[in-house]
Amino acid sequence: MIPELGHALLIAAALTALICFILPMAGWRTADSRLMRSAGPLSLLQMAFVTGSFAALIISYVSSDFSVLNVWQNSHTDQPTLYKFTSTWGNHEGSMLLWVWILTLFGGGLALFGTRLPRDLRAVTLAVQSLMTLVFSLFVLMTSNPFTRIFPIPPEGRDLNPILQDIGLAIHPPLLYVGYVGFSMTFTFAAAALLIGRVDQAWARWVRPWTLLAWIFLTLGIAMGSYWAYYELGWGGWWFWDPVENASLLPWLSGTALLHSAIVSEKRGGLRIWTLLLAILTFSLSLLGTFLVRSGVITSVHSFATDPQRGLVILAILAFFISTSLALFALRAPKLKAGHLFDPISREGALVFNNIFLCASCGTVLFGTLYPVFHEAFSGQKISVGPPFFNLTMVPLFIILCLVLPFGPFMNWKRADGRAIFQRLLSVAALALVAGFIIYLLSAERPRLAPIGIALGVWLVLGSIYDPLSRARLFKVPFREFLQRLTRLTRSSWGMVCGHIGLGITVLGIVAVTGWETEDAALMRIGDQINANGYELRFENITNNRGPNYVEDKALFALIKDGAVITSFAPSKRFYEARQMPTTEASLHTQGASQLYVSLGELRESGEIVVRFYQKPFILLIWFGAIIMAFGGILSFSDRRLWAENTAKPKPQAKPAIQGGAEAET
Repeated sequence: MIPELGHALLIAAALTALICFILPMAGWRTADSRLMRSAGPLSLLQMAFVTGSFAALIISYVSSDFSVLNVWQNSHTDQPTLYKFTSTWGNHEGSMLLWVWILTLFGGGLALFGTRLPRDLRAVTLAVQSLMTLVFSLFVLMTSNPFTRIFPIPPEGRDLNPILQDIGLAIHPPLLYVGYVGFSMTFTFAAAALLIGRVDQAWARWVRPWTLLAWIFLTLGIAMGSYWAYYELGWGGWWFWDPVENASLLPWLSGTALLHSAIVSEKRGGLRIWTLLLAILTFSLSLLGTFLVRSGVITSVHSFATDPQRGLVILAILAFFISTSLALFALRAPKLKAGHLFDPISREGALVFNNIFLCASCGTVLFGTLYPVFHEAFSGQKISVGPPFFNLTMVPLFIILCLVLPFGPFMNWKRADGRAIFQRLLSVAALALVAGFIIYLLSAERPRLAPIGIALGVWLVLGSIYDPLSRARLFKVPFREFLQRLTRLTRSSWGMVCGHIGLGITVLGIVAVTGWETEDAALMRIGDQINANGYELRFENITNNRGPNYVEDKALFALIKDGAVITSFAPSKRFYEARQMPTTEASLHTQGASQLYVSLGELRESGEIVVRFYQKPFILLIWFGAIIMAFGGILSFSDRRLWAENTAKPKPQAKPAIQGGAEAET
């Protein structure tokens, strides 16, 4: 009964979404306030229906209801309860229902917290969001129904994909999906603004918090996915330029550009056309990522499905939303009033520079990801574009971006004194160069680019720290007054500082682990040892254990330094009997921000096993930096000024935002 209820609620949500699209749009066209006001309650009703549907699927999984095809394919009675719960979204059908649920959560959020929005903008935005909910609900119902029954009822399930039975994969997909789907709000705001003709500073002020929220979750989702791949897959790497990894990076890059351009649109009324286009493209890239993961056009360890037919449907949805929105943009954008002029050496200029390089990076990743697909389609030959291409193209772009980034916060709007700003940052540049030179002298192997990367990371961190210290007038006012000035800085200011510091820390982690990590591999028997950089890794024992739904060979290693055992490692090879699939479970030892990492290869009949021992200096800085970036986003999101402005009554409108249009600009 529970699956039928979930199915019925999803149908009800689709019908409600259809009504929520038609009534508010009709109300906008006829200036009927009653019809426009229906958008809020109908959006909340959609959210309630899909929440109930998703809860029904969760109950089916937790209770091991194998009469449901989706549960039988992706669960097992012996699975730990946590993984029964996370199995709900550990498959194509469940993950698409999660996608629809998050869509309705964002629509419900706007219905609850967007009451101060202009009535027509709120109604049309919720209508467009409902159209999206309708389309994806129909996709789930018609091609990916998670509630399909099977008969006769199997006595046991097939188990969840073993690599997904991990706490990292319990957290990673929901975080990533909130980021992906969150950008739907920027898309619907852009579409509604173009339809109505209201593209002004107030519009940009409303877009920014939704963009921030999506960006925060996408940042955390990418970081969690990176760390999961690092410790779970046993490869020892944190990023592989896998097509699915790239699919999540694309909207992050364009979303970061959108965040910065929205600031110019809000504060100065500039870059409105560009901000609109970024809002459309960012969600389009999220849809593209969904297509890549589920279409089967690429092969990846991360892929959920390889069904070309469903992939074609997603491609049709992608084409519909992108073509419709870009056609609307092409029709309305020429009528937009240009923003204010500004000098290239200004804060606006710095943000434009930021956008150029972020979008160039996004285009590079997009080309490298899709080129093999188009090459195979036209030539029939399979090729791969891997790390050499991305490193060669992305590294120069990011070096230039990071070099310029600390200058931006010191610049004034409209026009700035570049020479004065350079002089203020001269001491920071000197410290960064000294840090790079010291690293060069201390490095025995002296990798060519690593000291430059360290200098760049230090430049980013110190330059970001110097910004609030400078604004609080360190050493120029009494210390007590300095602290008062520091505490009076807004949360948005601190959010920007944390975001830039986090990027610098991530750069330091990437450079350190890339430049100085070591890997030692050996075929070992019990009693053998590996000697590496002052450490001895001794193979002590191997045991066979049984877990809830797997058997494993667990090896025990002692780590010895200067004759003393300092820790032990217990990596294993697991075999999941229901799925008949093996996994590698690495063992890690943390030393500050560095880690030692041991993983196993196949156990041979002779008793020998391939052992890999990695030393990864400062690798945790990569994810620590990402967390600081997300924390910066949270600080900015919680800024009272942002929400005070958004909850204030709309100001009288004086100038038309679109030539010949009916609406005006704040």
